[in-house]
Amino acid sequence: MAELFDAVLFDRDGTLIVDVPYNGDPELVEPMPGARAALDGLRAAGLRIGVVTNQSGLARGRFTADQLAAVNRRVEDLLGPFDDWQICPHDDTAGCRCRKPAPGMVVAAAAALGTVPARCVLVGDIGRDAEAAQAAGAAAILVPTPVTLPGEVAAAPAVAATIEAAADLILEREALVTPAPRSSRGRTVLVVRSDSAGDVLVTGPAIRAVAAGADRVVMLCGPRGRHAAELLPGVDELVEWRLPWIDPQPGPVDPADVAALTERLRATGASEAVVFTSFHQSALPLALILRTAGVGRITAISEDYPGSLLDVRHRGVPAGVPEPERARSVAAAAGFALPPGDDGRLRVTAATKRAGEYVVVHPGASCEARSVPPEAMRRIVAGLADAGHRVLVTGGPDERHLAAYVAGTAGEQVGRTSMAELAAILADATALVVANTGPAHLAAAVGTPVVSLYAPTVPYGQWGPYRVPNVRLGDSAAPCRDTRATTCPVDGHPCLSTIEPAEVVAAVARLAAPAEIAEAAA
Repeated sequence: MAELFDAVLFDRDGTLIVDVPYNGDPELVEPMPGARAALDGLRAAGLRIGVVTNQSGLARGRFTADQLAAVNRRVEDLLGPFDDWQICPHDDTAGCRCRKPAPGMVVAAAAALGTVPARCVLVGDIGRDAEAAQAAGAAAILVPTPVTLPGEVAAAPAVAATIEAAADLILEREALVTPAPRSSRGRTVLVVRSDSAGDVLVTGPAIRAVAAGADRVVMLCGPRGRHAAELLPGVDELVEWRLPWIDPQPGPVDPADVAALTERLRATGASEAVVFTSFHQSALPLALILRTAGVGRITAISEDYPGSLLDVRHRGVPAGVPEPERARSVAAAAGFALPPGDDGRLRVTAATKRAGEYVVVHPGASCEARSVPPEAMRRIVAGLADAGHRVLVTGGPDERHLAAYVAGTAGEQVGRTSMAELAAILADATALVVANTGPAHLAAAVGTPVVSLYAPTVPYGQWGPYRVPNVRLGDSAAPCRDTRATTCPVDGHPCLSTIEPAEVVAAVARLAAPAEIAEAAA
């Protein structure tokens, strides 16, 4: 079985074949350049292949069902057989659950192919293809054509120049998390992620992979991620320590503190370490301490020459790969794989997804550039309440006044909660409305859909909600795009301040569809 995906779904017109509007003539079918080679490569890798296509020409009377079937047979004649076809025959006035960007066809295709949306990737040429995939919880790759809008390209979680490049990206992501050969089981293995709660949560699948191949796992984390680390499956012991080369507000390097950390790590008895970092961080300072503490085998990403500090120097991870997969690639380089049956989604021990009873709005964020202005969040809460939703407003320890203001008279402010208590609240939610911050990943870990009010300062495909139904809102092409800014560089914060309550209400409705479809099918 593949490590990441079981199936690849394709849009038909403009992706697999040249788009001929309302085509009912098999003689006009022309494959897109490279389509057959891309499909054959994916089939050879053992991936199942499906098609999900809007065909409103049926509803509009532009062709018949027999003509549509003849065109699809011609597609298979030219491109080989597909394992499943999902066709929406409705036009955009029908309000159906299947017409993209609704997620219905993605959910149905996953079921027909014997898998779940989280283990599917959809390749398409316009924004509604990517949006349908995301709303179902699947991955998405956009292959732009002349009809693709610039905003659709900017909003896509991943972009490839051609269909062959999209297939190559899928196979490359698979290869990244395929474990290297390993001669023996790990004894005590130290894993490291000294970052915020969100960073710790997205590292969870990689840590579970290490735990599957080790007798005991000790985790070194920082104070900002401690409460999230406590919820990760597979961790037997936690060591909390502030690392001055990682912490965003570091103090001076204290030789006595370094000596104490060295002895604390030695006391864990770890014979091996796997160090997880973000792309802008260095694992080498800690690797030196680990060597001094007697750790015999160390794996980490390092673009800098590590000398004798690393035994496994992992390199070549493409930019923009989802952060959970980037972390899994480090574990794989060390020889660790997820156990059979583990689908690689985020997970915590505190709560599991239950029936949705309310919408949660979390107005805070880890930095100003990612925060939606409070007055905009207050309007969103009022809009959700006017649409009939019960709305709970949550906040961190320092966000009591913010939460009270945003809740107003339309929402219900939730008092201070622990990370485990917040996980339980999110597990009962229909959806979470949140910026790019830790609770978005906590919602993903309990299976709750996310309306992501996302500032484009960092790539959505890398840091957006992972393998959970999601809708992205906000201006993805704003001037702050890819700046990594922590303070908004544009007056008025236009990427987030312009989000309208009606957009959020519509997003929550779209995210309710996958669960309702699955329930109806059961």
